Amino acid sequence: MSVNFILRRNVSMKRLVLGSFIGNITLILLFIKMSNLLFIIFKLVTSILINVCAFGYKDFRYTTKNITYFYLVSVLLGGGIYFLKNQFAYSNKGLIFMEQDIGWCYGIVFSLGIFMFFKYVKSFKELDSHYSNYYNCKIYFDEENILEVNAFLDTGNKLKDPYSNKSIILVQEEMIDKSKDYTMLYVPYHSLNSRGLLMCYKAWKIEIDGKYCDKFLVGLSKDNFFIDGINCIINNKIMEGLK
Repeated sequence: MSVNFILRRNVSMKRLVLGSFIGNITLILLFIKMSNLLFIIFKLVTSILINVCAFGYKDFRYTTKNITYFYLVSVLLGGGIYFLKNQFAYSNKGLIFMEQDIGWCYGIVFSLGIFMFFKYVKSFKELDSHYSNYYNCKIYFDEENILEVNAFLDTGNKLKDPYSNKSIILVQEEMIDKSKDYTMLYVPYHSLNSRGLLMCYKAWKIEIDGKYCDKFLVGLSKDNFFIDGINCIINNKIMEGLK
């Protein structure tokens, strides 16, 4: 269920139940004696079967990603519940830790486990949604002058030059070497609370994930973006113009 929510696979509950049923095959390990190597292989094959039954097989990358997240979720949630169980299961008698009757504790552990599950999924989806808008970009002013920036895709950024209709990306001013002989121009802008002229530079192209766009201007921002590790803001028009 965690993998289904995090990766937005949207598979039916029947498939999830089928995957869980396949997971119960591992119970036969209680009655079979095998080497550590064979044990690991058996567990790996079982995890592959669980994911294929639950999410189907589309291609290698799709299945590998499902299995990777399956293990990440298992380690984090399983480890968290194991930690809670140990906290409630043992009493401290000086230097000795003794296991106590924890029948009443299982309800607490189970409840906290459910809470951890939903909290984990929510946090993971928020992180995934946020950091999926991070891009490493290279701005080419010419063949020799290349600026590498950490960019954030701001879907609300609609800045463009009204004359050339080129999109404007924003770069923090201190990132630009003003001693270089770049072509500069001023572009009028109008935002919610202000209007004025934005200092911009012409650039040759911008590279994002191996693709390029050449219809843009580089606008200078004097303000910090207050986004973790970001010194450039791009918009949807730049992404749509990549080729």
